[in-house]
Amino acid sequence: MTYDALCAQRMYHESNMIRIRKGMRTVAEKEKNVTISEEELEEAVSAQTEPECSEEEIEDGPGESTKEAPEETEETKEAPESGKAGKEKEKKVFGRKNKEDKKTEALNEKIGELEDKVKRQLAEFENFRNRTEKEKAAMFEVGAKSVIEKMLPVVDNFERGLSGLSEEEKEAPFASGMQMIYKQLLTELDNLGVKPIEAVGKEFDPGLHNAVMQVESEEYESGIVAQEMMKGYLYRDSVIRHSMVAVVS
Repeated sequence: MTYDALCAQRMYHESNMIRIRKGMRTVAEKEKNVTISEEELEEAVSAQTEPECSEEEIEDGPGESTKEAPEETEETKEAPESGKAGKEKEKKVFGRKNKEDKKTEALNEKIGELEDKVKRQLAEFENFRNRTEKEKAAMFEVGAKSVIEKMLPVVDNFERGLSGLSEEEKEAPFASGMQMIYKQLLTELDNLGVKPIEAVGKEFDPGLHNAVMQVESEEYESGIVAQEMMKGYLYRDSVIRHSMVAVVS
């Protein structure tokens, strides 16, 4: 996956998260309006259920009210009608309250779905970011190895050129300049994590050494590297180039 494709995918995920957050904000505002309407309904129900007492009944006391009860025949007739009207109002209020409760439940379900979707999007985005970081690191490693492989022949040429000089020629300004450049090049490679592979006197390792010939030696035992024809190098514990060696038979 290219870097542009990764950026486009990241922008797509961010736009999805923005739309989800806007949807959750709208749902929260609707739920707030619903809760306000529920409080108003509760106040209306409590107003309907409170007993209505006239000031005259409170002042006269319970005794006088019982005496005057038989005379108030018209009021007693109207009482059942007012009771029916109150019950109908209560039914309407409770019906509205039930509808609002259903709406609230639907909104809560919608909020739960949106929260779950946001959590999934966040988890997916986190996985995408981790995957992107790993791909970037892998691309950097591949690019670094490619550049180092192209620089190794330059190091080999420096070594061949310096090894062919006599002691008098090494003291010349030109030769000393070549040696300084060669040392600087090795220092920079070392800072990048490039290390030479040890070969001579070490046991042959097919993961590090490439045996091109077998020789006889009184100094080393069988299976030991006696001679190195070309240096090998490691880059962060991975082999860039195997050492070309001669192994004791």
